Amino acid sequence: MTDRRKEKLEEDLSLEGRLGRLESILARMESEEVELDEALQLFEEGVGHVREAERVLAETELRVEELLASGEMREMDTEGS
Repeated sequence: MTDRRKEKLEEDLSLEGRLGRLESILARMESEEVELDEALQLFEEGVGHVREAERVLAETELRVEELLASGEMREMDTEGS
């Protein structure tokens, strides 16, 4: 798989897809059949998935906070009327 194709595949993964891939990476790394080079590649891929998942979660948290704040503002507006 080319690097660009791998990057595109990683961009298309949902949060759930990333978590599933992390589980499969962990299972593979825990097996005794992994050579050092493969383990390093799997580790690097896993770190990428973790970072992207953290980014998605941070964006989601910010969005929820924004929605809650705007809801509180509307609630205050209707109480004051």
